[in-house]
Amino acid sequence: MTTATAGGISFALTDEQKALRELAREFARREIRPRAAEYDERSTHPADVIAMSHELGLLNPHIPAEYGGLELSGFDGALIGEELAWGCSGMATSIVANGLGVAPLLVAGTDEQKRRFVAPLVDEPILCSFALTEPNAGSDVSGIQTTAVRRGDDYVLNGSKMFITNAGHAAWLVVFASTDKSKGRRGLSAFVVPSDLDGVVVERHLDKMGQRATDTSAIAFQDVRVPAANRLGEEGEGFKIAMRTLDFTRPGTAAGAVGVAQAAYEHAVSYAKERVQFGQPIAMNQGVNFLIADMATEIEAARQLVWRSAWLKDQGREYGLAAAQAKLFASEVSSRATNAGIQVHGGYGYVEEYKVERYLRDAKLTEIGEGTSQIQRLVIARQILGLRVV
Repeated sequence: MTTATAGGISFALTDEQKALRELAREFARREIRPRAAEYDERSTHPADVIAMSHELGLLNPHIPAEYGGLELSGFDGALIGEELAWGCSGMATSIVANGLGVAPLLVAGTDEQKRRFVAPLVDEPILCSFALTEPNAGSDVSGIQTTAVRRGDDYVLNGSKMFITNAGHAAWLVVFASTDKSKGRRGLSAFVVPSDLDGVVVERHLDKMGQRATDTSAIAFQDVRVPAANRLGEEGEGFKIAMRTLDFTRPGTAAGAVGVAQAAYEHAVSYAKERVQFGQPIAMNQGVNFLIADMATEIEAARQLVWRSAWLKDQGREYGLAAAQAKLFASEVSSRATNAGIQVHGGYGYVEEYKVERYLRDAKLTEIGEGTSQIQRLVIARQILGLRVV
């Protein structure tokens, strides 16, 4: 009789990954959670937490080693992102949004641009932003109205951006603007725009429903002269760069959604064991324990989708479809799980004291940011059916 040996897929984390995950969890427990309620209530930009995350190597872990970074894998980044969001999704977004800001340079920047803009992030807790969305151009990127007109060795930018994470505190932004409006999305180009250039104006900080511990701002560009040396790629490659960036960051966004759901689930389990009704813990009631069973199952399924998409990315394989599936499923699971967490808590879940109402507010953004659920479904359907983007 022969004994079969299991091979192929492994769901076990390495010792290094376990240690990294625990480092991020402990940081979230010690530094993030004690500040979460206050920072949420006051919409506080978590500069202190960002600085501490930088010291620990949890800010910008993806920067390549040749530019001084740790060059951690996408899978490692997903582990970190989930734990930070478990602590507070708003603060986690403030930290991991640098990955979105830097990604266009990693996918399309020259060596000189990377040394000029990316390398300094290793030495200081510098923030950067990804500026794509506009007041009238969200999912419809072809509707971007911001323009960049060539003037000698510069481009002159005019326009505005909306819902830009960390824009009010960023040292620079990657701005997408039209260099040829007659070409629609094929006329978009990408530029690194230092925030201290004349004409860069933070118009207002937005007061949000959730993830209030991260800055989201409206920003305008009024005759801003940007050196042509700051353009990423060639003119007209902006749309391609933006789409590659969003593929690049979706596993991390999905991981954050899982972290919020996990936090709500843990609170629900704890409360269900402690809360007594009709002479027994409510965990004994089928109406409650079925909610918890569904939460646990969906969260684990979402986590596996996140891990798979990050693994494919690290293997250098096609991961766009998997990333969209992970983002879609994890974000919707996060909303369902946090809603269920409130239901388990009953009336107490509806008051701030019990935290779970904040988790629901935070989770909702994961269904909107970096591509709505409807856009994810469009991305998935196009790839499965081989539909061409028009």
